[in-house]
Amino acid sequence: MRAVIVREFGSPDSFRIEEVPEPELAPHEICVRVHAAAANFVDALVSSGEYQIRPTLPYIPGAEFGGVIEGIGADVPSLKPGDRVCGSQVSGAYGEKTVASSSVVFRIPDSMSFAEAAIFRASNGTAYHALVQRANLRAGETVLVLGAAGGVGYSAVQIAKALGAHVIACASTEEKHTVALAAGADAAIASAVDGWRDRLKAALGDRPLNVVVDTVGGELTEAAFRSLEWGGRHLVIGFASGAIASIRANLALVKGIALVGVDFRQFNLIEPDKAAANMAALFDLYRAGHLPAPAIKLYPAGQFAQALSDARSGAVLGRRVIDFSHWPVA
Repeated sequence: MRAVIVREFGSPDSFRIEEVPEPELAPHEICVRVHAAAANFVDALVSSGEYQIRPTLPYIPGAEFGGVIEGIGADVPSLKPGDRVCGSQVSGAYGEKTVASSSVVFRIPDSMSFAEAAIFRASNGTAYHALVQRANLRAGETVLVLGAAGGVGYSAVQIAKALGAHVIACASTEEKHTVALAAGADAAIASAVDGWRDRLKAALGDRPLNVVVDTVGGELTEAAFRSLEWGGRHLVIGFASGAIASIRANLALVKGIALVGVDFRQFNLIEPDKAAANMAALFDLYRAGHLPAPAIKLYPAGQFAQALSDARSGAVLGRRVIDFSHWPVA
């Protein structure tokens, strides 16, 4: 089969489409013919060697995918060949076929396209786990989303609204504010550091700030943490800014607030039953119209390097998906 191969960590321009052996199935695994795969910021980090997990070289990049099941292992009870599915793992999606554990593959609604499926699980799953299990979000609370136009941030806006929260989006440009407001945010503020807490206070009005969804890190992390009311929860999800902030421990003590880590990958490994229940809830929200897909830019398979470069730079607003249903002629 054909697949994108990374032989050395580095620039996507150095990766090549090659012929590789078809994957073999373990009893708990599923083989999926890939129709579409996401190009996410984390995919760019993994393939450059900068992520916390470094796959053994050579490897096939790509975490999220949508496609059709072609084969199942002997110990897979609930899925069958022909099922339309989504899934995500650390790598392996940028090929004609991918093999994944049955615990990370889910049948998708009939109305969901493969492009939507390719961006559904990781961002929505992370945001839902963060807000429900880690923050114990209650209807009527106020949620601030840092990086609200990004993948997880956009999902956090939608899910928080669906769960009855008041949502304030924080993003760097007016264009990104428009995206976050379209996702359901009640207000949007600029992420520039100067005057940031004043802008937040104005957006809050008389409301307390109960939850911060932080996918960005950097300079706003401490300012957002300081802005939480008694009993507030600051969810640490990622560091898209490239900077990891330091928080003074006394702030948590005197304000009764919590700094809470969110690791979606480990959540799936350690609590797979809860992760599966979350996916069922997310599909219900999708069917009810609460999770319309963001804008998607679709790249042909031969432009995978451009898709990864755009994911790294943030040059394309919305989500990036590679169409692997058709491959370039050799």
